[in-house]
Amino acid sequence: MKLEEHELESASLFGKPYTEVHLWLDEFAGTPEFGMRHRRKRHHREGLRQAEKLFGWEGVLAARLHIISDLKEEGWKENDRFPEDEADYVRMGFF
Repeated sequence: MKLEEHELESASLFGKPYTEVHLWLDEFAGTPEFGMRHRRKRHHREGLRQAEKLFGWEGVLAARLHIISDLKEEGWKENDRFPEDEADYVRMGFF
C-alpha cells in the first residue's frame, strides 16, 4: 500500500493518520539495498516491539494494521501465523 492508503486506513479506524509510524515502517522502501524487500526489516513482531518503544501503544496498533495490510498484499491470510522477526519473515517466503 502507499503511504496515503495507510494513513487513510489508520485515520478511519483510529482517528489519526499515524504518518510517523508508516514512514518509520517503510523507511527502507525504494533504497538500493532493499527496494520493495524493505518489509523484511520491520514488518514482523519484533518490528511491533520496536514501534511500541518509539510510538507507544496507539502507534503499535497503527503499525500492526500497516503490517497486516502489506502482508495481505503478499498472500498472507488472517489465520496464518504472524512473522516473528526478519529471518522468520524471509523463511515464510516473504521478502
